[in-house]
Amino acid sequence: MKRYMTLYLQWLTQKLQKPEMLSEQEISALRKEVLIQIGFMQHERAVHFQVVILVGLAFFLTMGFQLYFKMTGLALLCLILLVLLAAYLWHYYFLENTTQKIYILYNRLAALDDKADYPNTDKITDKLGQF
Repeated sequence: MKRYMTLYLQWLTQKLQKPEMLSEQEISALRKEVLIQIGFMQHERAVHFQVVILVGLAFFLTMGFQLYFKMTGLALLCLILLVLLAAYLWHYYFLENTTQKIYILYNRLAALDDKADYPNTDKITDKLGQF
């Protein structure tokens, strides 16, 4: 999913670098397509959030049992869960930030659509930094 989202973000950024090359029909079609992709990304993000919560709970429960029973097997399981939790947190961080970048690009795209009454989001982008 990381590669897919990265490539999609690059593709959408390239499309919006020359907005004057897009016709009204292309802008409308692109808006619909981006909304569908955002839905997929939000679903992926929600699933990973649930996994992060479950792995975090398992880690803290195992840590509690390890502190109480002081067993080597629990310490090893605790270490494995900690590594897994760190990896899931890193991946979730990527999913969250990439999805928000696509939100900003969608707002730029919506501002190009004559039928949309969207504010110019360049000021928002300037505050968030360029990506």
